[in-house]
Amino acid sequence: MEIKIGVRSVHRELVVETDLTAEQIEEEIRSALSVERGVFAVTDVKGRRVVVPVASLGYVEIGEDETRPVGFGGTL
Repeated sequence: MEIKIGVRSVHRELVVETDLTAEQIEEEIRSALSVERGVFAVTDVKGRRVVVPVASLGYVEIGEDETRPVGFGGTL
């Protein structure tokens, strides 16, 4: 699952590939927003952790659950 995180006052978005489902990501966001001075944290597929203070979140775009093929999709 690919998610894009917009951070306030940062011109580039963060793109994270994670094994979480859309529902799990949404639950993490809701939990982070419910805590004063909370943080939204997610671990990518390589085990790296991304942590963003919720006060700095601009948006979180959750991609589709389907996997994309790798390489050229055409047949000869």
